[in-house]
Amino acid sequence: TRGLPVIQKKLSIYLGKRDFVDHVESVEPVDGVVLLDPETVSDRKVYVTLTCAFRYGRDDLDVIGLTFRKDLYLLTTQLYPPVPDQTPKTLTPLQEKLTKKLGEHAYPFTFQMATNLPCSITLQPGDDDCGKSCGVDFEVKAFCAQDPEEKIHKKNSVRLVIRKVQFAPTLTSPSPKTQITRQFMMSDKPLHLEASMDKEIYYHGDPIGVNVNINNTTNKIVKKIKISVDQLTDVVLYSLDNYVKTVCSEEFVENVAANSTFSKTFTVTPLLSNNREKRGLALDGKLKHEDTNLASTTILRPGMDKEVLGILVSYKVKVTLVLTCRHCLVVVNSEAHHSLSPLTLVSPPPHIPWTYRNSYSPMGHVHSPESSIRLSSLNFAWQKLWSPGYYL
Repeated sequence: TRGLPVIQKKLSIYLGKRDFVDHVESVEPVDGVVLLDPETVSDRKVYVTLTCAFRYGRDDLDVIGLTFRKDLYLLTTQLYPPVPDQTPKTLTPLQEKLTKKLGEHAYPFTFQMATNLPCSITLQPGDDDCGKSCGVDFEVKAFCAQDPEEKIHKKNSVRLVIRKVQFAPTLTSPSPKTQITRQFMMSDKPLHLEASMDKEIYYHGDPIGVNVNINNTTNKIVKKIKISVDQLTDVVLYSLDNYVKTVCSEEFVENVAANSTFSKTFTVTPLLSNNREKRGLALDGKLKHEDTNLASTTILRPGMDKEVLGILVSYKVKVTLVLTCRHCLVVVNSEAHHSLSPLTLVSPPPHIPWTYRNSYSPMGHVHSPESSIRLSSLNFAWQKLWSPGYYL
């Protein structure tokens, strides 16, 4: 039996990283290099595209003629033969190093994303779901064709999924605070609940401190305090679907006697590891073979069109008091007045300049800016082999 020819290195994409940061007012450029073999390309052209797509259906439904994928954004540039007005005017340090390392058949490209695009989000699939998950994803693809509009076969293309992420903003709002006063029958005095947080912004995995102050002037006894964190997901592109998922819920047994006061800080920590079974939970965009975390809060720029973002994610903290009233239980919920919000759950900002954020090694260690350029080839080779794409 004649074996298949090994031609993996005929078309390759090299990127310095997979995560590109949205700073709200601007987005990091996607810069990289495509290595090609002119003999294999022959008389065809080589293009590279950056696509932002929103998928809201399963792969198997596409087979029967239903397309549940919408391209939100598409940039295309011709690499070979080179077109002067589509060639980067200046090369980044990454591109200079790669073109020198890979030789004359390495062609640099740079894409500048628009600032109104959504970040990468994945909706957690259920146990019976197969294929690609619903959500927003970004993809860099290089391919050979006579025209970029023609149908591209997988054997003639190579693709690499990237992520657009947001980090914690530098400007913060006042600490969230809410209060509610509840009047009961057969009691001439009310129950007052005040809940607050020390800050608005929390990083993924950080414990959230909730300050609870109770002034119980009624004749009832508070038996329990429940604190929960809800994730609110709004799918705004093709429908007005709203999903509320409780990502953390803790119950504390605390007795607050009648005609007494109570003050205490409780800690809750929302984690993806405790919510693996919840279908439809919004997660930060996931790369192949990598884990992720709960979706970060969507940070909007003033005047931004929400519909183009596809999926909006926010969080709220809810405080509930459970009281005894002779033969019944009474529930006082902070949400009855208004939710304790906003809670901004995001990833921490990087502690190195973004111009050198191509310095991540395959094992996740961070190198100095000087060593990042020196070690870049090893990192890119690893990421290329790890790419979930097809080679020419």
